Amino acid sequence: MTARLSSTVALVTGASSGIGEATARSLAAEGAAVAVLGRRRERLEQLADKIRADGGTALVVEADITDQRQAAAAVGTVVARLGRLDTVVNNAGFMGVGQFADSPIEEWERMIGVNVQGLLHITHAALPHLLRAAEDPPRRVADLVNISSTAGRVARPGTAVYNLTKFGVNGFTEALRQEVMHKRVRVSVVEPGTVDTELGTHLRDGVRQAVERQIEGMELLRPEDIADAVSYIVTRDRRVAVNEVLVRAGEQTW
Repeated sequence: MTARLSSTVALVTGASSGIGEATARSLAAEGAAVAVLGRRRERLEQLADKIRADGGTALVVEADITDQRQAAAAVGTVVARLGRLDTVVNNAGFMGVGQFADSPIEEWERMIGVNVQGLLHITHAALPHLLRAAEDPPRRVADLVNISSTAGRVARPGTAVYNLTKFGVNGFTEALRQEVMHKRVRVSVVEPGTVDTELGTHLRDGVRQAVERQIEGMELLRPEDIADAVSYIVTRDRRVAVNEVLVRAGEQTW
């Protein structure tokens, strides 16, 4: 049986760990040539080696997507090396948690830089290539998937700026979806709940312990659970558009 993404090219940002790594492996298993983008080259090289060992095709692209020029160059490299671009997964993200009055400005800037500006930089550079891919075989459809969060739906104390970025991602996704849907570029959002990744390891002391207490005893989602959702979205027939997928841990209330 032919793999469902055979002869297509996918780009995954934030691919050096967690959801990004799992998503890259899942798309490669579906037959896509996968460009893995991030800042930690050694981790990206390890991931690419795993994909190749499984019989897939992988391209390592090291870039800081908060820099518009680096983001545009990264997309250009993918198209130049792999020939096209059919699927983009905007997964790169940063989470800062804590009372707004006590939060350092540098933390806001990083969240906005990665979660909003980085996503915009990659999307702006990739969109012309996605529009072109949607006109061509083998699938005559292209996909842009933005990884948001339950924090894009539910505002809670201690996550104000993170909420700002993720509510923004959700709104941007829906508006862009309406702009390009008639051209067969599907724009979707996936909203993960609590996932066992490195995202929380960057939290400040005190804040991190409070978050750990909150989820103590909860069976967290695995990165592969979110990768499954992304793969489901992008492997549908072109007549089907899955606009939004909310994936919570079974015991999560928020």
